[in-house]
This record gives sequence, C-alpha cells and structure tokens, in this order.
Amino acid sequence: MKRREDLPDWMWSDALAALDRAERLHRQMFQPRHASTWEPPVDMLETVHEVLIYVALPGVEAHDVKAVIVDAALVVSGRRTLPSALRTATIHRLELPQGRFERHIPLPPGRYGAVDVRNEQGCLVICLHKTP
Repeated sequence: MKRREDLPDWMWSDALAALDRAERLHRQMFQPRHASTWEPPVDMLETVHEVLIYVALPGVEAHDVKAVIVDAALVVSGRRTLPSALRTATIHRLELPQGRFERHIPLPPGRYGAVDVRNEQGCLVICLHKTP
C-alpha cells in the first residue's frame, strides 16, 4: 500500500478540496434568504394598569418601529441601520445586529387598549394599557 506522501499530486488535491469546501461554505453563508430577520431581546413586566415591554433596540427611534397586537401576541418590527454618518467609516467590530427585525411576543391573558411606544435609556418601551 502506498502512503499519501508517495502520490505525486497529494498536496494539490488537498488544496483543491479545501478550496471547494471554502467555496461551498461561502455560498451557504451569503445566499439570500427571504426571512432574514433577527429578534431583539425583550423584558416584559405587568402592573395593575398596564403591560410594559422593554425591547433592546439602541439607536432605533420609536417612530420607526411598528408595534401591533395580532391575536394574543404583540408583533414588533422595523429596521436597525447604521447612522448615515457612519456608513463610510472603517468597521473594526460590529456586534449589534443590523437590518430588519421582527419579534412575536406572547401576551398575558387580558384586553388591551392603547399601545404607546417611546424610547427610554437605549430601549424601546411599549406600554399596553389594560382595559376592563
């Protein structure tokens, strides 16, 4: 039996196989996806008169977010993008997610009236007022 090192083109074959694997991974990583959204983290608290949902969306303005009640869930959606002044900056690290987001948050049983959305200390605060 011959050793691999004795075959004339073993290094070339290994290099081509590695390039093939890298190209496959690259295609998988960057292929367009129809549902390319991310989900921001949330906290939900309930008082006697309201349900408060804190959504971690630094840099996103309240008026740029859609918050609607669908069935028994709150659907929060929008887009987080780099500020235009930073779009030409050199990026050394980008850990906060960018792009379209959507989060379905199951709500506690009850009836809700007005939905208020505001920014507070880097979070989006959604207030659902309870109705009798």
